[in-house]
Amino acid sequence: MSVEINSEQWLKGILSFYYNNFKHLMTILGSIIILTVGVVRAQMPLASYPQQRPGFNEIVAKTKTSPADDSILINAPQELGLIFPKDVHLVKLILRDESHEWVDFNFRYSPRKGDDFNWPLPGLKKSDYYTAEWAILEPNDRLIRGSFSFSFGEGAERPSLIRELEEMALRTRNGEDENTRFVTPPRTKIIIDRDPPVIDPPFTIRLDAGNPD
Repeated sequence: MSVEINSEQWLKGILSFYYNNFKHLMTILGSIIILTVGVVRAQMPLASYPQQRPGFNEIVAKTKTSPADDSILINAPQELGLIFPKDVHLVKLILRDESHEWVDFNFRYSPRKGDDFNWPLPGLKKSDYYTAEWAILEPNDRLIRGSFSFSFGEGAERPSLIRELEEMALRTRNGEDENTRFVTPPRTKIIIDRDPPVIDPPFTIRLDAGNPD
């Protein structure tokens, strides 16, 4: 009987020893895991997201136009002008009236860079206003767009005011509220028994231009 009791106590002692050591070992392993995870996280680089370069809005804001944006002229302008704050590749320049009808003034893309551009205009017919839209290409192939509007003649109003009044009238007529917006579609021409005038698109590349800078 004494031998059985001693054997049972000896077995309990061994189990208690290993159990206590196992708890101690698990505590050490847990601390090592937590420490390792913390070190790995500290060494991982933070996720980076592409940000818009600050020069994007600066170029548009510092670009000077002729005529000036939202201006009222006495007579129709004789030319369009753009002065950029640095040398750029001008890849687009179009002129349209308020009904989105294009005006052909012989703009052609040139691979040469520049900061001062001027184009003579044909005689412009009377219209509520005209809008010029331009685009330049940055060295990293980023496209920057801008536009400016003007009106001319007796009784002319600022383009911004005309657009605002047109938008208000359309919303009132269509029963719309401040959460909806109606966009006027471009005017469609129906041509019968004659060929339309041939006008090169504004992106035609002049192949005989000199070497680009």
